Amino acid sequence: MTLARTRLAALATSILALLPLTAGQPAWSQTSAVAVDESPLAAAFTQAAAAHDVPRDLLVALAYAETHLDGHNGEPSASNGYGVMHLVSNPTNHSLEKAAELTRLPAGRLKSDDAANVLGGAAVLRALADELGLDESARKDAGRWYKAVAKYGNASSPELARLYADAVYEQLGLGIDLRGVQVEAQEVTADRGEYAKTRDLNARAGKQAGDQADAPVAIASTDYPPAAWVAASSSNYRVSSRETSYNIDRVVIHVTQGSYAGTISWFQNPSAQVSAHYVVKSSNGAVTQMVRDKDVAWHAGNSTYNNRSIGIEHEGFVNDASWFTDAMYRSSAALTRYLCDKYGIPKTRTGIVGHNEVPGATHTDPGSNWNWTTYMNYVTGDGGTPSWTTTVDNTTSGQFTASANWGTSAYSSQRYGADYRFADPLAASDPAWYSATIPSAGTYQVEVWYPADPGYNSSAPYIVATSGGNQTVYVDQRSGGGAWRSIGSFSLNAGTYNVVGVSRWTSGTGYVIADAVRISRQ
Repeated sequence: MTLARTRLAALATSILALLPLTAGQPAWSQTSAVAVDESPLAAAFTQAAAAHDVPRDLLVALAYAETHLDGHNGEPSASNGYGVMHLVSNPTNHSLEKAAELTRLPAGRLKSDDAANVLGGAAVLRALADELGLDESARKDAGRWYKAVAKYGNASSPELARLYADAVYEQLGLGIDLRGVQVEAQEVTADRGEYAKTRDLNARAGKQAGDQADAPVAIASTDYPPAAWVAASSSNYRVSSRETSYNIDRVVIHVTQGSYAGTISWFQNPSAQVSAHYVVKSSNGAVTQMVRDKDVAWHAGNSTYNNRSIGIEHEGFVNDASWFTDAMYRSSAALTRYLCDKYGIPKTRTGIVGHNEVPGATHTDPGSNWNWTTYMNYVTGDGGTPSWTTTVDNTTSGQFTASANWGTSAYSSQRYGADYRFADPLAASDPAWYSATIPSAGTYQVEVWYPADPGYNSSAPYIVATSGGNQTVYVDQRSGGGAWRSIGSFSLNAGTYNVVGVSRWTSGTGYVIADAVRISRQ
């Protein structure tokens, strides 16, 4: 640590030591670095970012990806991580101990106090940036922190490190407004460096014709083709032949108590001694299989149930309903329906149970925030369709408009329909617009479809014409393509009008892509 960094750490420590800490109240709430209208948690991020010269919004996005900004009252995650910043203490990750060393704060305080925890997370992230040689000029560009963010997650492979970091940067493009903390949607070009050539687990599973060789996508599961395949450590499950020697007659629903990338990484850690067959992502319902259906995952805490069941983990925390999105419910229900049909499992609450319902269970997941009625309706097909939905492709007659500056391509097989539109970015909007007839005023989910490619835009602006005015979010079109991707829920007026646009006005690099959008009201 440099002399300047030592002084910063000492200053932050002295501030924390002089002012009393209470749950949720940052020690620096009386200092001039904090805006008077900031919430206590927002103030914690502002001060920690200033103390360690870390981009404040990036720090918030990292915490959002880890915990949705929830410290969980000092209770540990499944991988023994604590607090808003998920400071971890386990055999392979010692970020909690590192934070204690850097801030000179006791581990107990870092575990239980939001302000101290955020300060510790900022210190660890800055230390990683220092190790990577990120100088003062580079630190001002949030995109240059990508490799430090990837290392913060302590992932078990480069592919998982990329998955982890991409989740953080995705949130910068979409914006955050949660628990009194706000981050405006912003243009950021993530500098992936060598991670740009690692396998993209956000991409649709299976190599697609026309995809560039230097950007491999996920390996497809052979048991459930929509899922990606990432093998758990062989120390965390038992090889078997259940499809011929056992009767698989249960699906067990779990909640990870951690992030999607973190859970996948934990199941690859030999010291975990736990696993599940599948893991489902909160934001978009992406699925990763980690144990073959025929093999016995260690998920239920009951050997009889392990032998006879398939375990599905869902990203999030039991006591935080914000993780349980409609995209997650629909994707998981489609998986469960597939498994029930494949193995003759009843599509009832007898065949589909929570971890807490396993005999002798000591876990409470999926918990009271899990909506069993919605989930089972989606599994059985009853009520699984939105009350209204419309899809508009770039070829939909009368509903797509774009200037002659937008070209047409069928290059990527990840396209929706016959082709898609592309244009160079420039300092003028020149949007491609998707028109729809919105039946009534209300809240609608907007999803976008685009083919992904390393040459496509790193921060493509999507404009949504909300009832309160145009709102813009930014999507990295270099990855995560070939599937529907939610860009948020928005308040829309009734009527026929241009609802979603794709603008060319961005500082991002690469072609801006306009393919298809889907608008749904539940």
